[in-house]
Amino acid sequence: MRSGNNAAMKKVAVLHPSRPNYLAKMKGKGRSPLKVNIKDAMTGLIGGFITILVLAVLTKITPATWLMAPFGASCVLAFGVWDAPLSQPRNIIGGHFISSLVGLMVYHFLGNEPWTIALGVGLAIAFMMMTKTTHPPAGADPIVVILGSYKWSYLIIPVLIGSIVIVLLAVLINNLRENREYPTFWI
Repeated sequence: MRSGNNAAMKKVAVLHPSRPNYLAKMKGKGRSPLKVNIKDAMTGLIGGFITILVLAVLTKITPATWLMAPFGASCVLAFGVWDAPLSQPRNIIGGHFISSLVGLMVYHFLGNEPWTIALGVGLAIAFMMMTKTTHPPAGADPIVVILGSYKWSYLIIPVLIGSIVIVLLAVLINNLRENREYPTFWI
């Protein structure tokens, strides 16, 4: 009977962590693993500059909007941490597409309210995780879509075409570096 009690107590301890253990987990350990590398910084500068310039020029010379704020953050991943799983084409394109689709659905069916914006972000995170397309910048897409009251066409331009442009330029620019091979996976 006693061993059953211990198992029950352990289960309760997992569900309700003691305050000292919970707070101790917030201290962090060690130092940042990030390294300073001038060549990587220059690749990020050039890649981000060219990509956003292309999208901004397309916005200026055509009637469509090709640029949205989360694309700047996508450039950080595509050129700064190009080999990370969340920086790969599947994640950039799929993450933006799924998150924006979620945002559009929430907006068109539930409206623009504080709770719908929050729901849009939460659903986008869940759907990206379930489809293996997690891309942190795309988590902002429902906010952009709902606050902007965008039409369904926003899903194609800028979201889909813009994220494809980011990936194409990331492939071209990252692979100019001898020590880089981008992408590390497509699917």
